[in-house]
Amino acid sequence: MRVDYGDFVAVHGLSLTVPRGEVYGLVGPNGAGKTSSFKVLATLMEPTYGDVFIGGVDVALQPEEARKLLGYMPDLAPVASDLKVWEFLDLFAAAHGLPADGRPARIEECLARVSLADKRETFCKDLSRGMMQRLVLAKTLLHEPALYLLDEPASGMDPVSRAALRDTLRELARSGSAVLVSSHILSELEDMCTMVGFMAEGRLVDSGRVHEVVARHSSENKMLSATVDGDPAALMAFLDGHRQTGSGEVAGGRIGFEFHGDDGDQAALLAEMVGAGIRLKSFEERRASIEKVLLGIDAKNGGG
Repeated sequence: MRVDYGDFVAVHGLSLTVPRGEVYGLVGPNGAGKTSSFKVLATLMEPTYGDVFIGGVDVALQPEEARKLLGYMPDLAPVASDLKVWEFLDLFAAAHGLPADGRPARIEECLARVSLADKRETFCKDLSRGMMQRLVLAKTLLHEPALYLLDEPASGMDPVSRAALRDTLRELARSGSAVLVSSHILSELEDMCTMVGFMAEGRLVDSGRVHEVVARHSSENKMLSATVDGDPAALMAFLDGHRQTGSGEVAGGRIGFEFHGDDGDQAALLAEMVGAGIRLKSFEERRASIEKVLLGIDAKNGGG
């Protein structure tokens, strides 16, 4: 899939598969092409060229059928302020063709899923931004789509609501839906997603299982941590003088440091530490976070 805006290429040959039962996080800096990709998938714009299928339905040939299969939650979606919460959901339930006699129960179920059941009679204009996000998520759940497209769904949510969002997305995936989510709250994505794709300058530069992608981009410079029995000065001095380690940083009683080497070198490092008389209580490898990986990918691709 390619998306052009005049002479500017926003998305270069994106090839992306989101299987059912997965929560796929699409991450990247501003301008990476995430929003343009979402708009094409949501049938809001056509790609310059390329094929898009949702549940086997060709979006270009059967856009109405495709829309029945997807639920789209844009970032900062507009909400009719003069409607009550239940009226807003009833409007969309009717638009999705839900039968009138079944709509009240489905609305109550979706409100409960996002912890807004006690706000059903509240006017939308009186909701906080976080509540508004949860209401739009409830709207997206109404027709039980096969694919959920969620652009910055945690925007404006407090930590409790974010944790509830994570549980909801996991539940949707377990029920057999595919979930594609974009977010700049990278630590949340790491806990939320089973798969991840990194975009930079309109290109998907890596994709796969979270732990596999992180491992691929943290293999050159590992992050190790250790704790010692007593004064850490001896370990800090050891790290400063070792050719394969960076300087140690103490945080919460642990000494973290960068290590340049493979698994065999790591085993040899541990033996050297013990041989130098350093009394280790623990020694472990810490995989890089999604955020650290993204910053590294952005730097490699010329990001500022």
